[in-house]
Amino acid sequence: MDDDYQKRRVLEKNRVRRRGIYLLPNLFTTAALFAGFFAIVQAMNLNFDQAAIAIYAAMVLDGLDGRVARLTRTQSAFGAEYDSLADVISFGAAPALVIYEWSLRGMGKLGWIAAFVYVAGAALRLARFNTMLEVQDKRWFQGMPSPSAAALVAGFVFVVDDYGVDPESVRWLAFAVTLFAGLTMVSNLKYYSFKTINLRRSYPFVAILAFVVFFALLSYQPATVLFGMFVAYAISGFVVSAWQALRRRPASTG
Repeated sequence: MDDDYQKRRVLEKNRVRRRGIYLLPNLFTTAALFAGFFAIVQAMNLNFDQAAIAIYAAMVLDGLDGRVARLTRTQSAFGAEYDSLADVISFGAAPALVIYEWSLRGMGKLGWIAAFVYVAGAALRLARFNTMLEVQDKRWFQGMPSPSAAALVAGFVFVVDDYGVDPESVRWLAFAVTLFAGLTMVSNLKYYSFKTINLRRSYPFVAILAFVVFFALLSYQPATVLFGMFVAYAISGFVVSAWQALRRRPASTG
């Protein structure tokens, strides 16, 4: 009996060793990781517009890997861990280094402290998200998601560079945006997750019209539209949290 049990244990261990990883979703994760690394390289080469675009590309690819895994039923613990590690690079280190090289370097210690606060905020945000995955309300994120925070920082670089403004003239604003993004990630503010949107159901015609207008504006002025969109999303957390706090307040009996 004991020999049979030991044989089964050995066979199970061999199956675990031979078990590979799912290729398709991890290819998207690898592409997102590459986009974050590419953003860092472009920042070192002073190509800040390309660095910002690469962070946006990483955000799109990061949104696809999980959906592809769910659609193809190729979700795995390895994929989840790999995705989190890639996010620390693409949405933590990359945006911080891009904005540091772009403007914060001239501020000395204050510059790299702001960049570090952002990186630490992204890492803590991802760690908290992973530990609360099973108990958190799927409709809401607690704290601003790291891809959105990265898009906010990259969007600021992109829009200022697009208008030809000297980065040194807006370094205090860059400092504020970096700290705001880093601290908002580890806040308790509620941000809509968009996970409850069902693309299989029907929507009013005006929804399609809104998408057409959005893509038209995006093609006309991508830097401004993208930055404005993520500024609005960043503010939405304060609005939603304030609204929920007001609804929970007990009615006055006076």
